[in-house]
Amino acid sequence: MSSHQSTQTMKPATAAKKLGVYLEATPAEFREGVVSRSELSALQTEPPQWLVDLRANGPHPRPVVAEKLGVSIAGLARGGVTEPLTTEQIAALKDENPEWLQKERATQAEVRKENVRVKKLHAEQAEKRARRSES
Repeated sequence: MSSHQSTQTMKPATAAKKLGVYLEATPAEFREGVVSRSELSALQTEPPQWLVDLRANGPHPRPVVAEKLGVSIAGLARGGVTEPLTTEQIAALKDENPEWLQKERATQAEVRKENVRVKKLHAEQAEKRARRSES
C-alpha cells in the first residue's frame, strides 16, 4: 500500500491574512482559487509585484492599519475607522494625530506595559516553583 500525500490548501482569505494583505485588493486569480502551502511559501519568499505593491501602498486590512498606527483593532473601531486604509491615508492620520488616536495609542502603551509586568510576574512565580521543587 502506498501512502498518497495530498497537498494542503487554504482559502484565499486565509492566505491573504497570512500575507498581511486585504483580500479584495488582490488579483482575481488569487481571490478565485485556492493556495497551497508551497504557493504561500513562494509568495512569502519571492513576492510578485502585485504583493510588493499591496504591502507598500495598501489598501491594508485592519490588523495592519492598527499595527501601523500603534493601536488595537478595537481602538480603530472606537475611532471610527472601519474600512481598509492605504499607506497614504495612514500617514495622513498620523500627521493629523486626532484626539482619538492619541488616546488609543496611550491605551495601547498601557496594555503593553501591563503585559510586560504580568509576564515578569509569571516568570518570577515559575522560578520560585522551580527552586522549591529542587529543595
